[in-house]
Amino acid sequence: MDDGVMMLRKTTLVALALILALAAAGMAVYKSDWFQREYLYPFPYREKVFHYATEREVDPFLIAAVIRTESKFVPTARSPKGAIGLMQMMPETGQWVAGQLDQRGFSPAMLTDPDTSIRFGAWYLASLKKEFKDNEILVLAAYNGGRGNVNQWMRQMNWDRNFREIEKIPYQETREYVRKVLSAREKYRALYGR
Repeated sequence: MDDGVMMLRKTTLVALALILALAAAGMAVYKSDWFQREYLYPFPYREKVFHYATEREVDPFLIAAVIRTESKFVPTARSPKGAIGLMQMMPETGQWVAGQLDQRGFSPAMLTDPDTSIRFGAWYLASLKKEFKDNEILVLAAYNGGRGNVNQWMRQMNWDRNFREIEKIPYQETREYVRKVLSAREKYRALYGR
């Protein structure tokens, strides 16, 4: 065999080994708790989340997962449909929650305040939790698709409070939302639940 061909093969094998080593190192970093916490599942406002979660008896990791899914922890986030803040609450819902909490002088701009957004969102999740008897699938479907829609689906499709079949949720966006939030909640529990 020609010396040039042998040298090319050796160089190719060394390059391939280097690429595989770098890929393995990259994967190890990607899967590390540090990388996951820092870049994929950060948890800003953790103290506020735990405070309001405890106050309202809602899983703090569920709240974190809702925030991550809704706004990626950007307090000034606005959706094309008009939802505002960390927990992406519609202004009408914010107005209603403000009334339930005896919060005077409500304006939609208040939903960009992290404390208000988390406080209102935790209250609203607790309200849905009570209405849907702790069924997190129905709670999340209502948070995303509207409580009226979920109640209608329950009547039309004979769902009870033990409903578990996410794939039967009629709105694709809501199905995907429920899956994303539940998956993110498990990641938050694994990363921060110690």
